[in-house]
Amino acid sequence: MLTIKNLTKSHAGRTLFRETEMTINWGERVALVGRNGSGKSSLLRLALGEEIPHTGLFSLASGLVVSYVPQDASFLRGSLSQFARRSELDETQFKTILRKLDFARVQFEKDLSDYSAGQKKKVLLARSLCQSAHLYVWDEPLNYIDVFSRMQLEELLRVCRPAMLLVEHDQAFLEGLADKRVELVPA
Repeated sequence: MLTIKNLTKSHAGRTLFRETEMTINWGERVALVGRNGSGKSSLLRLALGEEIPHTGLFSLASGLVVSYVPQDASFLRGSLSQFARRSELDETQFKTILRKLDFARVQFEKDLSDYSAGQKKKVLLARSLCQSAHLYVWDEPLNYIDVFSRMQLEELLRVCRPAMLLVEHDQAFLEGLADKRVELVPA
């Protein structure tokens, strides 16, 4: 589904990582680890199909559908129903997942811009979970997420076993979830 061989990424004259190798097969969950500035976000952007200068092989399977949860949720505006329509989601399923993530019903009536950072992240996670994708790319999904919701997510992902590429700093979450880790080490 995703193959990387001898991948090297440089930015502004500095090599972020060199000769990285990785594969993601169906049902495999792979965590990218490395310090800030090591190129994790660049690798995620490649997985999203962005054209980013690099050397080496980065190959996504043909016709691959990717669902993405970004780090930043500050762009969210409008009603939850409008967001569900724009995202082409089944609104009932979307709100049901939000409720499972301990989302209060009263929040359904508020503007997304008034949500806390944790509530916004839950909206993005619920959107991704509603999308039928081959690969789920999540960038720091647990930022601002409470312990109960974290446990719900971990259990769901263990049972469903979606193919994932994720960046997360919560080591306990990764130990319970990731099938393998790929460390991006500066050159």
